[in-house]
Amino acid sequence: MDIEEFRKRGYETIDRICKYYQDLEKYDVLSKVKPGYLKEVLPKEAPEEPEPWENIQSDIETKIIPGITHWQSPNFFAYFPANSSFPSILGDMYSDMFNVIGFNWLSSPACTELESIVLDWMGKLVGLDQKFSSDGKGGGVIQGTASEATLVTLLAARYRVLEEYKAKGADEEKLRTISTRLIAYGSDQTHISFKKATMITYTRFRALSTDNNFSLCGETVKQEIEKDIANGLIPFYIVGTIGTTNSAAIDKITDIVDAIKGTNIWLHIDAAYAGSALICPEYKYLLEGINQADSFNFNMHKGLLTNFDCSCLWIKEREYLIGALSTNPDYLKNSASESGMVLDFRDWQIPLGRRFRALKIWFVLRTYGAKGLREHVMKGHKLADRFKNEIQQHPDLFVIPIIPNFGLVNFYVKSNNSSKNSNELTEMVYNRLNESGKVFLTQTEMRGQNIIRFAPGSPLTTERHIDQACELLLKITQEVLCDINLNNVENF
Repeated sequence: MDIEEFRKRGYETIDRICKYYQDLEKYDVLSKVKPGYLKEVLPKEAPEEPEPWENIQSDIETKIIPGITHWQSPNFFAYFPANSSFPSILGDMYSDMFNVIGFNWLSSPACTELESIVLDWMGKLVGLDQKFSSDGKGGGVIQGTASEATLVTLLAARYRVLEEYKAKGADEEKLRTISTRLIAYGSDQTHISFKKATMITYTRFRALSTDNNFSLCGETVKQEIEKDIANGLIPFYIVGTIGTTNSAAIDKITDIVDAIKGTNIWLHIDAAYAGSALICPEYKYLLEGINQADSFNFNMHKGLLTNFDCSCLWIKEREYLIGALSTNPDYLKNSASESGMVLDFRDWQIPLGRRFRALKIWFVLRTYGAKGLREHVMKGHKLADRFKNEIQQHPDLFVIPIIPNFGLVNFYVKSNNSSKNSNELTEMVYNRLNESGKVFLTQTEMRGQNIIRFAPGSPLTTERHIDQACELLLKITQEVLCDINLNNVENF
């Protein structure tokens, strides 16, 4: 493909992208293909000869799109939103154009410096303390996901505590013994990625019980820490969550801060989904606890119109992150890095290479402005409130077991006099909703109760889509109950 054909095919691709977004409502939200479908329609070997672009484009339509679950659909209410926007797509196009591998400052100064700048911008929008800024001892960095952010902060925390013991005279053998006694904490609602991080690092992990609102409390933390210390363990890390995956619950961060005061325990705040809301005045009250943490993370790719992947991590003292992850082989040494005047983000992450992801943040912030992003966040929350208010009109059918937070509504189907219990009814309604193709939702289980999660957030979702989803839910629920009653009569 030469430059002129690229120009032609590029214009065609942009047109196809536009048509895709215009036609999104025409697609079933959830793909209905069977496992292994693609292997049956693609060749068993790579082509020996070049193929015409028309064939490739045709295969996108006939082979790939049928296997796509349409995350940007206005009727996508599953998981948490994964926002896309045209400015972000354009930012990624420029990133692909440059195709830099930004492992250190020298490899592309703009890649490193723009990332520091836009992360400082975002930190200020969120309301983070100046200690998280790159102007001081801290700074922000883009990770691929919140899972990566959890892993690298866990490593930083371990480095910090081991350095403390090293300063007291511990040798390598003693440090290895100490490592086996380290223990990290989360709650029974903490994201599974934290468990995975402790598996990767061979770190002890304890999931602490939450209260009736699924929040982790300071008193629980304090009691468990005291028990573990008495048993010879060394508590060194705890993750507090703002907006849990199951229910968007909020851990009692300020109480947790009090519980670990006077210790060397690293406090990481995981706000992967809910952190986007912190740019809005309505949620600034949460900052009191956040600003006392050692690190904070949220995903712009969930709620702030920035395409995946873009997970923002801020850390108060970058020396521990760099100390845990720094490598300096001869082939990467250069005068800029040696001067100490620049940041080399390879030392802030697991991989060596990194994409120029700051461009899409820069494009999004400049195109929408802080005002536009706040409006987008609050729109999603208002749409969730609309859904909540509608199903509350049917207390004979639905129960909302926990107060909705951050635009997530959890509900289940009431059993009433049905021969099926609530869990069975909820499962049946959930399956029929997704089988309809008109919406896509996900489910979870909370203390034995099956739950359907409803999380609007697509930029394309409007009140009309919420109303249609409510109508569909009501219709399917009534059909399920009718079918059960009819079956009971037939079996009588």
